[in-house]
Amino acid sequence: MEVSQTKKPKLRLMSLDALRGFDMFWILGGEALFVGLLAWTGWQGWKIADAQMHHSAWHGFTFYDLIFPLFIFLSGVALGLSPKRLDKMPMAQRLPLYKHAIKRLALLLFFGVLYNHGWGGGMPAAADEVRYASVLGRIAFAWFFAAMLVWHTSLRTQLIVAAAMLFGYAAMQLWLPVPGGSAGDLTLAGSINAYVDTHLLPGVSYQNRPMDPEGILSTLPAVINALAGVFTGHFIVKAHPKGEWAKVAILALAGGVTLALGWLADFIIPVNKELWTSSFVLVTTGWSLILLALFYALVDVLKWSKLAFPFVVIGCNAIIIYLASSLVDWSYTATSLFGGFISALPTSVQALAATVALLLVQWLLLYWMYKRGIFIKV
Repeated sequence: MEVSQTKKPKLRLMSLDALRGFDMFWILGGEALFVGLLAWTGWQGWKIADAQMHHSAWHGFTFYDLIFPLFIFLSGVALGLSPKRLDKMPMAQRLPLYKHAIKRLALLLFFGVLYNHGWGGGMPAAADEVRYASVLGRIAFAWFFAAMLVWHTSLRTQLIVAAAMLFGYAAMQLWLPVPGGSAGDLTLAGSINAYVDTHLLPGVSYQNRPMDPEGILSTLPAVINALAGVFTGHFIVKAHPKGEWAKVAILALAGGVTLALGWLADFIIPVNKELWTSSFVLVTTGWSLILLALFYALVDVLKWSKLAFPFVVIGCNAIIIYLASSLVDWSYTATSLFGGFISALPTSVQALAATVALLLVQWLLLYWMYKRGIFIKV
């Protein structure tokens, strides 16, 4: 982990931090806003919004399913904005970057396990009772393999690898026979993902299911989300002859086309987050491109930085606040500070006020870090 303290944040694409912060906002407690708004106003339309704040039961897609792959996509964008080819450099110059990549991989894997066993339980002493697969672990692997490709291969090769993984993973799920089962079984217990996790994934799986949602096989297509981000970063960093608005239009168009392809592929292989199907990769990449186009237009083209600032504050320390959400009882802190005020409000408003208080205490800590130039990077 690297802690930097500077007078000013490092110059970077502000829309990237803003979108990362927007992504994290919903995990930190923003998903409960719509329940509070429903209780306050009674408007049934908030039920529709709240339904998007829960993961799909199995096949299907909601906004909440996008949060994880969007974060991976954005990590790829950061790689693509400043791509480095290390294979032509002397080993002495490569080693610091290799060490950083391995250190980042190891730290995120460790923090992922720590997050899994937070909430006051603690990590089990027995190695076979630990859940090793994690959200941070998948982010780590996706970034690491994308970085290795960016550092050692051409853009053309990266495109070929991404396409091969997209089609190869779908073919594996649809046509590769599972010992004791059948090819093309996309159920929780019968999929090839479940077979691999059951036989190769150490420790325990999430809720002791037959397969882990962050298991072995489904980590492979997550690399494609990261590579899609790399290709997007390559595109953004280059000057376009028709200006910045042309970039916005192309990003939005590419997102729309990719999204359409994903839903067309849904007829062949269903969109499924836990299996991280190839159609899911396309749908999430499509939405990631559309959201980045929107944030890029608002923040970096129109320069509406004040509008995005609350999200930028979150995005600059996204990993550390995510980890803290498993280790710190933010609800207790919010109640300690604002509980009396919340209790004095009408009953219908209290749920919304409690959610706002929860978000506020986290944001104020991040703002304090931001103002002092403290950015914790892994």
